[in-house]
Amino acid sequence: MKYLLWLNETDLSQINHVGGKNASLGEMIQNLSKKNISVPNGFVVTTDVYDKFLEFNNLNKIIPELIHKIEPNNLVSLKRIGTEIRTRIQNGVFPDEIKQEINEYYRELSQQYTDAYGEPQEYTDVAVRSSGTAEDLPDASFAGQQETFLNVRGFIKLCESIKSCIASLYTDRAISYRHTKNVDSTKVKISVCIQKMVRSDLGSAGVAFSLDTESGFNKIILINGSYGLGELIVGGAVKPDEFI
Repeated sequence: MKYLLWLNETDLSQINHVGGKNASLGEMIQNLSKKNISVPNGFVVTTDVYDKFLEFNNLNKIIPELIHKIEPNNLVSLKRIGTEIRTRIQNGVFPDEIKQEINEYYRELSQQYTDAYGEPQEYTDVAVRSSGTAEDLPDASFAGQQETFLNVRGFIKLCESIKSCIASLYTDRAISYRHTKNVDSTKVKISVCIQKMVRSDLGSAGVAFSLDTESGFNKIILINGSYGLGELIVGGAVKPDEFI
């Protein structure tokens, strides 16, 4: 498997390699493009990069040791060790070969889009989205626990955001939730999607569900939308318009 993949190269058969979100995005691009439904293009930083990053910075040994030191039901212990893990990840560095590959993919993605003058962009604005390998289990849901970063531009900022996505796998909340559900933190991995930003500031954005979230009735599509970024809805900052 390659370290990086284009979204249209991913599907549900690769969920352990690209995570649930990226696998679903790949399926959408492959199946909806022929129906003239546009999905912003992007590329995937696979779980192989996650493994290589931890190994390169010796974090594959350090993180399990730190997790083992967390005292049960001790919030101070959880906060202290969680902060240390995230700091070590943020201070880590990518191997040169991976940095070069990320830069090449980012440049190629940017060339697919033009600026206000119709010229190809060296570095376009992107959304950096976490995609966990354990987002849906029969008795646990990890969806929404990892971070997403919007309006990221430039290679240095992109690398920082990818590391922030990796670090978000070890927020206090995520560590505690996995412990409660008896999920081994060392077995959970994360992939990252780098996807072209949509100009929702020129229109609106939101969340769509293929059923009624309250009753489970599956004969409707429920859309919550508002002007601006969809994060405003997800974060509860605005009361959205609702379309059924």
